[in-house]
Amino acid sequence: MNIAARTDAGLVRDNNQDSYAACELDGGAVLAVVCDGMGGAAEGAFASSEAVKSIKEQVTERYYSGMSDLSVKSLLISALENANKRIYSLSLTDEKYEGMGTTVVAAVITESFVYVAHAGDSRAYKISCGELIQLTRDHSVVQQMIENGEITAEEAADHPSKHIITRALGVDGEVRIDFCQEPFGDEDYLILCSDGLTNYIETDNIIELTGDGCFHEFANRLVNLAIQNGGGDNITVVAVGR
Repeated sequence: MNIAARTDAGLVRDNNQDSYAACELDGGAVLAVVCDGMGGAAEGAFASSEAVKSIKEQVTERYYSGMSDLSVKSLLISALENANKRIYSLSLTDEKYEGMGTTVVAAVITESFVYVAHAGDSRAYKISCGELIQLTRDHSVVQQMIENGEITAEEAADHPSKHIITRALGVDGEVRIDFCQEPFGDEDYLILCSDGLTNYIETDNIIELTGDGCFHEFANRLVNLAIQNGGGDNITVVAVGR
């Protein structure tokens, strides 16, 4: 497995509240995590970094080659739930941490499958045969409005509530985690990203910038285009492929 990753504060924010991790697991599998913090500059950065650290520790300690699909699902979901409890507990220890939280998208990629767990609006995409497949569903106000037929996807792009999310780690003592499992072939790529990418580039751009297979350039290309298009938020991209 190959990994290409980059995070950038962008052109507007003074600090970077995004955090990520990508590492090899037993048997050549890969863990990738992207978190986008919220709740104030320092607090958001702290929440996202603590979430990434917690998830990485739990998955790397408990994952082993040959785990069943159900076991991988249980491992990922429990890792995110435990990270939620950790951040929520930390938020109760000091007033400056009150209200902090973070989105999360985490994936385990094996020889045959990709397993994804998430909460919030950080996304996972699979690129397969030139097609971009969104594996996650945004937990956001505008996504609910789209599904209810109140606005179109085009209207959502400039909606005043587009930054309001409905799920995140650390906001409450419990959090509901979504999970999916998809086949992952030799020519497939996985992209994990924060909304600092998806709010500043079109999905067609992702296909265009990854179509030549120059894997080591994927993260840099995507982040650079988001910056070129305004860079109004922190931007993080983790790409995984063979």
